[in-house]
Amino acid sequence: MNIHEYQAKALLKTFGAPVAEGVAIFSADEAEAAAKSLPGPLYVVKSQIHAGGRGKGKFKELGPDAKGGVRLAFSIEEAKSHAKEMMGNTLVTAQTGEAGKQVNRLYIEDGADIARELYLSLLVDRSVGRVAFVVSTEGGMDIEAVAHDTPEKIHTIAIDPETGVTAADVAAISKALELSGAAAEDAKSLFPLLYKAFNEKDMALLEVNPLIVMKNDHLRVLDAKMSFDGNAIFRHDDVKALRDETEEDAKEIEASKWDLAYVALDGNIGCMVNGAGLAMATMDIIKLYGKEPANFCDVGGGAGKEKVAAAFKIITADPKVEGILVNIFGGIMKCDVIAEGVVAAVQEVGLKVPLVVRLEGTNVELGKKILNESGLAITAADDLDDAAKKIVAAIKG
Repeated sequence: MNIHEYQAKALLKTFGAPVAEGVAIFSADEAEAAAKSLPGPLYVVKSQIHAGGRGKGKFKELGPDAKGGVRLAFSIEEAKSHAKEMMGNTLVTAQTGEAGKQVNRLYIEDGADIARELYLSLLVDRSVGRVAFVVSTEGGMDIEAVAHDTPEKIHTIAIDPETGVTAADVAAISKALELSGAAAEDAKSLFPLLYKAFNEKDMALLEVNPLIVMKNDHLRVLDAKMSFDGNAIFRHDDVKALRDETEEDAKEIEASKWDLAYVALDGNIGCMVNGAGLAMATMDIIKLYGKEPANFCDVGGGAGKEKVAAAFKIITADPKVEGILVNIFGGIMKCDVIAEGVVAAVQEVGLKVPLVVRLEGTNVELGKKILNESGLAITAADDLDDAAKKIVAAIKG
């Protein structure tokens, strides 16, 4: 689960992190009052969407010469003007795709005198089984580009969970970020509190880009991105309340109600499988034969008939889907249960696109019998390669 920048900053502020004053607004009419409540005279008007690259993004409705989704304002009137242009329009960034995201919230923040921009994030480093700081002096940039062009400028410092962030860890991170003076002193409190926030709130990612050194030599969190472990949200009602469903795919929201692992993609072949590894193999072989998957949909190992039917309905609700491939290996999940779920869903919503089903494992013959006797236009496949060929051929022809 992701949250907005202003929400992430508010959460970090409760842990004691240095963040600027700011006000979230939900209509352009609120901009004047929001700006007046801040010290000024410099304001920053920021689009609030779940995507990076906002500053370099472009609004569909405003033309190629318009400013991006993060703008400086040198007066309250200018802040109002920016808010009026940005609110309700569609911002396209490198992370949104061509469709972009509609801006329904803005964050008006007090400006900062920036001396240096740094990059800092916390994530789970699975190579060592610990939470790690990933830092770079190249802040404010696309970290993937930094990793590609100058990987030596990215440093990873893993934290021992038994000790937490030690003085030696702070020194190592500060050295990597080339901090000194007041900034190095600020780091002694900032880095441990960021680690504390990450762990206490069960985050999957905490990214501060940029972390700035101001001209007075103090540190400030200028931007913040947070992603939370969905398996732990039940422990955090305060975090759960921050969810903005308008930023999520409607199909993914529906899938979460059924505890389905569903991710919408850009292709045209819907995939229903059981197991993440099988899902990856299915998507790979679809691409091998020249088509693209429309989703990643894993019904899991113990799904019942109703869950399978729900997954099928979600897949067919995607207008981009021109064909569906069901690829199930029956272990705990029995093939006859899958077959019953597919038949029930097709009978309820109809079948307007080709459907290829490959079943293998527990009760496979019974599953095939259910499909064959359903009277539905379902194409059976003998193995995964056969299934991929058949669904691609059905779409093409």
